[in-house]
Amino acid sequence: MSIMFESVGIEKMEIKNRFVHAATHEVMTADDGQVTEAIVKRYKNIAKGEVGLIIPGHMYVHPLGNAHHAQMGIHRDGMIPGLKQLADTIHENGGKVAFQLAHGGRQIPKTMIGTAPLAPSGQGLDPVSMNKPQQMTEEMIEETIDAFASAAGRATEAGADAVEIHAAHGYLINEFLSPFFNRRKDKWGGSDENRFRFLGEIASRIKERLPEGKPVLVKMNANDFTPFNKGITPELAATYAGWLNESGVGAVEISCGTYYSFHTMRGDIPVPELAAGLPMWMRPVAKIKMSLQKKGNSFIHAYNLDAAKTIRPSTGDMKMILVGGMRKLSQMEDIVSQGHADLVSMSRPLVREPFLVRRFKEKKSTEASCINCNKCLAAMFNEMPVKCYEKGLPGFK
Repeated sequence: MSIMFESVGIEKMEIKNRFVHAATHEVMTADDGQVTEAIVKRYKNIAKGEVGLIIPGHMYVHPLGNAHHAQMGIHRDGMIPGLKQLADTIHENGGKVAFQLAHGGRQIPKTMIGTAPLAPSGQGLDPVSMNKPQQMTEEMIEETIDAFASAAGRATEAGADAVEIHAAHGYLINEFLSPFFNRRKDKWGGSDENRFRFLGEIASRIKERLPEGKPVLVKMNANDFTPFNKGITPELAATYAGWLNESGVGAVEISCGTYYSFHTMRGDIPVPELAAGLPMWMRPVAKIKMSLQKKGNSFIHAYNLDAAKTIRPSTGDMKMILVGGMRKLSQMEDIVSQGHADLVSMSRPLVREPFLVRRFKEKKSTEASCINCNKCLAAMFNEMPVKCYEKGLPGFK
């Protein structure tokens, strides 16, 4: 039997195999962030497709953390019934589920929340939203930490097997961790220890809200790929991973990239489709910028693997989940058998083939058929539900 179909435990959560569905924004909720039947159906299929651990799309923990149109919310108790239906459906079809808790930070368009987005520091315009963020006060920081903890309590009440803290992709926690974004000189910035404090406090307060043995996972960048000044690097991520292990985090998922780069979506950059999701006045400059980045964005298999090898010695008792460019079953087997990661995580392959893992298990496939066109991501920016758009988005030839 392939090592990918051996079970693995993260604290008291037992996962039947080594496959994880990486959190993927569905663009399928009701206007108020409530779970819909479309979301439940999507994850029912992925669970039936034999994915061991399913992490649905990132859920905002506070109204000012709502990053996208039709994003799931976990910011108030009224969301619990829908979230419970989602968790129950995944369990009924053989999967485990972790809810990913998130705050969009400076990458949130002002139009989403009606005010300047929050950030550790107030410098600069965001390259996508073109909004200038507001620096968070001590009171705002404490309120946000409490919002993460309260959201974790709701996740438990809804039946989630674990929670994952979203500390990657340029969102708020990533911004606190990154010396590129965080220019503070108080206890929340100025040194690696201080920049880590925000995530450390969130993890600590979440653990206080969860039953013993229910794991906390963290999704974290190994590389920010920010211009001009360094953000998070694999070496800094290794330091953070060591501190996460000491704080009792159960697993860390290694990713990369922010809105300053397209490294979260290796492969083609569908320029016309992505630009169409922006305000008209931003499109000409965006098209030029994206076209220039195409050459350096070609698809690479397992593109976070080298960084993971740097981080792995610091993980201690934590499990390592590796995401990014996972396409070939044989490569996944090598990564796990050689100890570079304990589980592998996929997003776009499961958008195209929700039953891919079952096909691997039944020896009907050895490689994902995703062609890395990234039109599924472009659909998100055009407020279209996530699915494979290989043949083109509606309205585009």
